[in-house]
Amino acid sequence: MASFKTVKVGVVQATPALFDLEKSVELTISWIERAAQEHCQLLLFPESFIPCYPRGLTFDAIVGRRTDKGRDMWLDYWSNSLEAPSVHTHRISEAVREAGLFTALGVTERDPIGGTLHCSLLYFGPDGSLLGKHRKLKPTGLERYIWGESDGSSLVSFNTDLGTIGGLICWENYMPLARMAMYQKGVDIYLAPTADARDSWQATMQHIALEGRCFVLASNQVVQKSDYPERYQAELADEPELMSRGGSVIISPMGEILAGPLWNGEGLLTAELDFATLAKSKLDFDCVGHYSRPDVFTFDAVNQPPTVKL
Repeated sequence: MASFKTVKVGVVQATPALFDLEKSVELTISWIERAAQEHCQLLLFPESFIPCYPRGLTFDAIVGRRTDKGRDMWLDYWSNSLEAPSVHTHRISEAVREAGLFTALGVTERDPIGGTLHCSLLYFGPDGSLLGKHRKLKPTGLERYIWGESDGSSLVSFNTDLGTIGGLICWENYMPLARMAMYQKGVDIYLAPTADARDSWQATMQHIALEGRCFVLASNQVVQKSDYPERYQAELADEPELMSRGGSVIISPMGEILAGPLWNGEGLLTAELDFATLAKSKLDFDCVGHYSRPDVFTFDAVNQPPTVKL
């Protein structure tokens, strides 16, 4: 019988250093070091861990009108967002290289050309190299006011010794064709950083694992109102104290919960991914194989994943 590898993965659920780029980078490095101590080979951070997902803030958005207050709030967020590459990503790369683990980091990324912000997922190889990035295709709701849209060129995945790795950010996972783009790339380990802390998100993650016959890693922040800088406390007066309760989880290709969901606190979820389970899951369903019905449906795969040697 063929032998199958196992891969130890980690999912960070943590409180970011909100609106503080320098402290955010330091915090990111500390979680990378912790994951290395746990012998993780792959680590996922939440959506916009740097400098935060600005939950509860309005940026004084009014249809047809902008205000000085909103622009000042935007400037604060913009100034603490991350450029990639930059001196900050170099520091993270060094930490990743020392830890020797594949790392996917959710950030608000500032485009150096023009200055548009994007909700991005940065991919670092275990040698510390910045392999690539995925920018959210369609920001949700008021996110469209602060983040730009991306095009299909950022639907990336990576063939590695750990398996094929790729994913989507938050509500992109409700986009059937975006999910199918990931499945067509043969993703074994599907990453889903998010800001959605509802119970229903768990059903979505379980569905993707079963639909894509892949391991699913979902990572979220845990945030209290008091974690925000004092300058935003008045803006958040009507918000509950616990603003994001987490819900990070790791799920097998058969829909089984391997770790989590974690609620109401920080932590590092870990699990051993057994690739024999991945193979066995394809017996009765493979959405890009024997269940694809190409005689009825067609789907053109784009941007095939580059091969990355670890």
